[in-house]
Amino acid sequence: MPVGREQIRGIDVDAEGRCAHYHTELDVVANRCTLCGEFWACHECHAELAGHSFGRVGEGVPAVMCGVCGLIMDHATYVAASCCPSCGHAFNPRCLLHAYKYFQPKG
Repeated sequence: MPVGREQIRGIDVDAEGRCAHYHTELDVVANRCTLCGEFWACHECHAELAGHSFGRVGEGVPAVMCGVCGLIMDHATYVAASCCPSCGHAFNPRCLLHAYKYFQPKG
């Protein structure tokens, strides 16, 4: 559900959440760390700036944000979408390769 635009932390983050590490047109997804509660542009930004490991989220927790419109989704909604269900901006399908860094395994 849209809750307004929350800040996306990271290194050289642009207005839509792209950072120094991931900056293609499709790199607009931010993930919330459960330890600090902040949205991060990527795991590398978090590792360099946060001072703690990335707190992965469990199923059903709204913790993935579209950097274009601010829609916050849970893991299942994000994984099922190739683009934002709210604004239609495409997501980078390669981000799913890093899912284990952001989400707890099922079960």
